[in-house]
Amino acid sequence: MTSRLPNHSNDRLGGADLFNLEIIKKYDKAGPRYTSYPTAPMFHTGIGAGDYAATLKRVAHDNTPLSLYIHIPFCNTVCYYCGCSKIVTKQYHRAEPYLELLLKEIDRVADCLKEADGTDCMRPVTQLHFGGGTPTFMNNDQMRTIMAKLRERFNFVAKDEGEFSIEIDPRECDEDTVRVLQEIGLNRMSMGVQDFDPIVQKAVNRIQSKEETLRVLNEARAHGFESMNIDLMYGLPHQTVDTFNTTLDTIIEFSPDRIALFNYAHLPHMFMPQRRIDESALPSAQEKLNILEHSINKLLDAGYVFIGMDHFAKPDDELTIAQQEGKLYRNFQGYSTQADCDLIGLGVTSIGYVGGGFFQNRKEMESYSEAVEAGEFPVFRGYILSEEDHLRRQVIMRLMCDFSLEYAQFEREFGIVFKEHFADGLADLQEMSDDHLVELRDDGLTVLPAGRLLIRNVAMVFDEYLRQKKESTSFSKVI
Repeated sequence: MTSRLPNHSNDRLGGADLFNLEIIKKYDKAGPRYTSYPTAPMFHTGIGAGDYAATLKRVAHDNTPLSLYIHIPFCNTVCYYCGCSKIVTKQYHRAEPYLELLLKEIDRVADCLKEADGTDCMRPVTQLHFGGGTPTFMNNDQMRTIMAKLRERFNFVAKDEGEFSIEIDPRECDEDTVRVLQEIGLNRMSMGVQDFDPIVQKAVNRIQSKEETLRVLNEARAHGFESMNIDLMYGLPHQTVDTFNTTLDTIIEFSPDRIALFNYAHLPHMFMPQRRIDESALPSAQEKLNILEHSINKLLDAGYVFIGMDHFAKPDDELTIAQQEGKLYRNFQGYSTQADCDLIGLGVTSIGYVGGGFFQNRKEMESYSEAVEAGEFPVFRGYILSEEDHLRRQVIMRLMCDFSLEYAQFEREFGIVFKEHFADGLADLQEMSDDHLVELRDDGLTVLPAGRLLIRNVAMVFDEYLRQKKESTSFSKVI
């Protein structure tokens, strides 16, 4: 389903169009990022390995593409701000047994997806992402082995027809690594920077010089990587507008294709490493907003387009073009140009979305290993979507990607009267309409520029489980 409403999300906007301090303060509450719907707190242990195996076999002969996510959990140092699932170790030999587990899990998945004549699955793989942790904790030969196995068992499209990406820590990457990653078929790279200021880096235990970061970025370009993404983070200890401006200057000069500007969510009760951060050094709420406002203005002035939430891209980037054409999607990796395809998660703690259901692997290495070695899928929880879930997932997806909805599309596909079905949610949007965050019409709605930073707030009114207060976890604030 793609939006047929005129999409003006990429019209030339200024920071003043997006950033309204009074409105942001009014609506800055906690809420999901909607990389999935229903969100992960709704997953339950009633879904297991048997359900996953049956689902894989059921979708084996579908024609839609596949997306693969491979989780490499290891990091050799801990970044205090991090909320990712990881194993901190300097014992690089631990990668070898984990590689063997991955190869077995890949074979197990591929066996379930075989064609009726016993040949391997012909569904095209159009997206691949290595995440972590630090994927390049694996050495070059291990990365070659993983990709060889994936290509042996799955049907990859040509390199220039898909998104094949990896997250990079420049402290774990040299030119030979970049060359090998390109050689095995990866074409996109995402790199965490967060902040170049040495005082900030020391406070969060991520010492990463500007020189080594730009070296890897330049090497990636020299070796033919098509797209570069840089992750920045505001709200870290000791950050000010002036110090963060220096980081922005460096990044803009390098001119990556995409920039993600993440909000640091200080949740030490959920993420133990964050307990090492000196809370007294965190910027005030006002300074944090000042940093955000300045960053938005600076990125827009540099020619970047605001895609949504915390993502910016160049005008000619595929994300920008996909959004203009109503073809942008969102999954666990964030915004994507690939269609809403089945996502297969591989590795400890990874999450997949297959055949209308979410399936998550075990989070502890020991139990993950035991399941894989026993020839079983390591799935320990998940969620099978109802028809109502699919409807609301589509509504939230199109809002997050298009900033607009055309009611008739959902009425045709789901057999509903939109304004009746979502009467409560639309009523909740009336205050946002009064505040000029959304425009409500008889045939649809449009998120206005001032509402785009608050798109999570708009989406939340259509979240049935938030409305029923069935979710019991803490979310980060939307800004």
